[in-house]
Amino acid sequence: MPDVHLVTDPDDERLGDYRALTDVELRTRWEPPHGLFIAEGELVLRRALRAGYAPRSYLVDAKRVDQLGDLPATAPVYAAAPDVLERAAGFHVHRGVLASFHRLPLRDADDVLAAARRVAILEDVNNHTNIGAVFRGAAALGIDAVLLSPSCADPLYRRSVRVSMGEVFAVPYARLEPWPDGLERVRAAGFTVLALTPDPQAVPLQRLTAAQRARAALVLGAEGPGLSRHALAGSDVRVRIPMRRGVDSLNVAAAAAVAFWELGRDDDLDDAARD
Repeated sequence: MPDVHLVTDPDDERLGDYRALTDVELRTRWEPPHGLFIAEGELVLRRALRAGYAPRSYLVDAKRVDQLGDLPATAPVYAAAPDVLERAAGFHVHRGVLASFHRLPLRDADDVLAAARRVAILEDVNNHTNIGAVFRGAAALGIDAVLLSPSCADPLYRRSVRVSMGEVFAVPYARLEPWPDGLERVRAAGFTVLALTPDPQAVPLQRLTAAQRARAALVLGAEGPGLSRHALAGSDVRVRIPMRRGVDSLNVAAAAAVAFWELGRDDDLDDAARD
């Protein structure tokens, strides 16, 4: 059992990692340079531990301390009343559990590609909810890795981690630089670069050949603007999800899930069950 410290003052300096958690700009400027991220909820916390992330500290509702008695004793537990948690973090912590973790070194894109058969590549996706949902879909639907353009949001931001239900810890990811010239690195690694677009002239996903599916790198753009002309030009094949009733596109996370399933629909179901 870690050491438990009762905290009654929301301004206690030991809670510095948890300040202003709803201030997106502040947190995104502060967390990566300081090598930390925040996990919210017991399930996410435990998935971070299983993935090998080292805890810095835990901040929990005092009434929940006993249920976390098996946590590694390598970091302190700060226990507080709900109102102290809320004033320290800046929002009502209804899950009653927060934790601060050390980040692992960011992986190299070439190393990530070398261990993957099917990857997703995100361009300018800067909505944290969408990032988290894409990672959850990737984990569930057979995507081995995610590559991010330099302007994409941080997958380890608290909201991304929460929306992914901790699956950001399960899917390897890396930044792909320079952008979009880095797409050539993907192609050189043996992947077919597929650009997902609503263009009616693009190839329906269902009509991709077996060779195009074999090692697919699916490129997805941000909500609204979609893929840039440079990303489209850097792809091998432009692909689309056939739409009905005049709908022109889907939310990027929903489109990603549909496309991920389609790319993996011929996978061995026994292998998928074992995963």
